Amino acid sequence: MIESGKGIWLAIFVVVSILIYLLAPILMPFISAAVLAYIADPLVDKLEKKMSRSIAVSVVFFVLSLSAILVLLIILPLVEKQIVVLAEKLPLYIDRAQNYIFPLLKDKFDFDVARFDLNMLKQSFSEYWKAAGGIAANVVSSISHSGIVLVGWIANFLLMLVVTFYLLRDWDILVEKIHALIPRNKEKMIVVIAKESDEVIGAFFRGQMLVMLALSVVYTVGLMIVGLDTALLIGVLSGVVSFVPYLGFIVGIAIASIAALMQFQEAMPLLYVAIVFLTGQMLEGMLLTPLLVGDKIGLHPVAVIFAVLAGGQLFGFVGILLALPVAAVIAVVLRHVHESYTSSELYAK
Repeated sequence: MIESGKGIWLAIFVVVSILIYLLAPILMPFISAAVLAYIADPLVDKLEKKMSRSIAVSVVFFVLSLSAILVLLIILPLVEKQIVVLAEKLPLYIDRAQNYIFPLLKDKFDFDVARFDLNMLKQSFSEYWKAAGGIAANVVSSISHSGIVLVGWIANFLLMLVVTFYLLRDWDILVEKIHALIPRNKEKMIVVIAKESDEVIGAFFRGQMLVMLALSVVYTVGLMIVGLDTALLIGVLSGVVSFVPYLGFIVGIAIASIAALMQFQEAMPLLYVAIVFLTGQMLEGMLLTPLLVGDKIGLHPVAVIFAVLAGGQLFGFVGILLALPVAAVIAVVLRHVHESYTSSELYAK
């Protein structure tokens, strides 16, 4: 009977994995909606004490949607402006690299610069940018040539909003129905694991998003003080990828150092850039993560990196979104397995 039960769970796991792999292209709006509903459910539960569930969901849904739209309307034009500035100055940066930086690398480190045809790169980029006329023009051009793409974007966005609303409204009902399906003889153990998993996943999603936002602000403001033209672009990028430990720091300081070297052609700004990212890293490790996330996640940085890479390799972008929650649940299960093993007769012998 035990072997039969294990076989059933293994079969379910295999079937679910295959379905995720096959349906990955259409799962994005549903997974995004589930994540948003999961994050917003505690707030809805608090408002539900003062009003009906439907009104609470409507209020939270409206506030979150309005906030997201305002952020997009404010941030996207600024990011686009900095990309335009970068595109306009990139040929100048390429000339500086060819005239100053590459000869220095050749003299100091015997670096073979002949492999890089920067003139061709500069010419190709100039022609592309002239034809595209900017990010907005490029996007509009793509949309005008493919109305189906526009319809698909709008449909996915609207689908995500609709699914988020209904999931938020019926979240407690769905949880109860799933709870009712749990085998009675395994209910206590599964409920304990589910509660611990909820704490882990909730800590990650709600805390890490705040950490990413805070780091984006810290990096952006710091690089603006340094005087970097692309401060907002690099700061936001560094903050967004910081959900993988140390990745935001590594990517950010590398890109910012190259940008500073190209823009200022001096070594001193590199020190300022390093100070900005070291300050951000210390704030993350000593204040932001302990305060906003805590130690509930319990995943080693190596495990986080492996989970993200494995999820991306197996299931694409959907796998990246699912990687850390799944890894966190697996970590919770493994902790219980370890506890069972250490308290068993097999371990005692």
